[in-house]
Amino acid sequence: MTKTHDEPDQLATDDELASTQTPTGVSHKIPAPEATRPLKIQWQYAIVLVLVHLAALLAFDGWFFTWSGLIVGIAGHFVFGMFGITIGYHRLLTHRGFTCPVWLERTLAILGMCNLQDSPARWVAIHRMHHQHSDKQPDPHSPLVSFLWGHVGWVVCRHQELDTTRHYERYVRDLLRDRFYLQLERRQGWFFVFVAHAAVLIGIGAGFGYLVSGGVSGEAWRYAASWAVWAVAVRTVFVLHGTWSVNSLAHLFGYRNYETRDESTNNWLVALISHGEGWHNNHHAEPRSAAHGHRWWEYDMSWWIIRSWEMVGLAKDVVRPKCMQTQDEN
Repeated sequence: MTKTHDEPDQLATDDELASTQTPTGVSHKIPAPEATRPLKIQWQYAIVLVLVHLAALLAFDGWFFTWSGLIVGIAGHFVFGMFGITIGYHRLLTHRGFTCPVWLERTLAILGMCNLQDSPARWVAIHRMHHQHSDKQPDPHSPLVSFLWGHVGWVVCRHQELDTTRHYERYVRDLLRDRFYLQLERRQGWFFVFVAHAAVLIGIGAGFGYLVSGGVSGEAWRYAASWAVWAVAVRTVFVLHGTWSVNSLAHLFGYRNYETRDESTNNWLVALISHGEGWHNNHHAEPRSAAHGHRWWEYDMSWWIIRSWEMVGLAKDVVRPKCMQTQDEN
């Protein structure tokens, strides 16, 4: 049975963040944000994204393949994608679904920056805007504009509110009071974290190749190239599209447990590639909940990581969904 539930995010309860959405049940086209003004192409984003996608295509050349590169790339999907974006950027920093020690929070934020998805503060601001205006004209990335817009168009074609800190600062005052996050907004500091992590991985790959080949320098270079392609480029592209799919596919295709004021859906494929983020209708029903899977079969690996941290005292004040449905209830 479909339930009606739309809890406001407690981080957005003041007047300036109050949602003005009206209930909707049928998908309809909406204009892009700031449609009355030309949108500005963010060339620095576009160029970097094209380059990393081109690098990922080298995976089809067998010369770049090594088992170690593939294994590290898969591990990176969990370490950087799940811990950095799903748990760090989203459930911790955006919605404060739990609290943790400062060292762990900043570690998760650093891991998030290794996915080429902008600074923590800007990522959080955009996502909070999305919850405030979900699937309405001011929504930064609704696929009701078009699928391509909701998936990636909004990333490379930004409107003014997403350009500078002064325009989105009101959404992330809690983060920008912390000097750590404020410094990352200056001179694209977050991007250099991504570059540094890529250099470290490539260097480790070169060292690993040198060791396993018995000191053959040519193999060291091949392993370095393999890790650059698989552990950095392919993994980054996979995490990017996993995150973007939550914005696009999970607002177009899937089923709904709850009637919310948007078109959010639960999409099992998106949940699989984004560590539980695809249970998106559940998330929009209870944004602050650290658990996105509400039915017993809606597997959410990120929730179980947070739950394990809670058991050992690393995570506290963990927010659980009021509407979670157990196997017995089904």
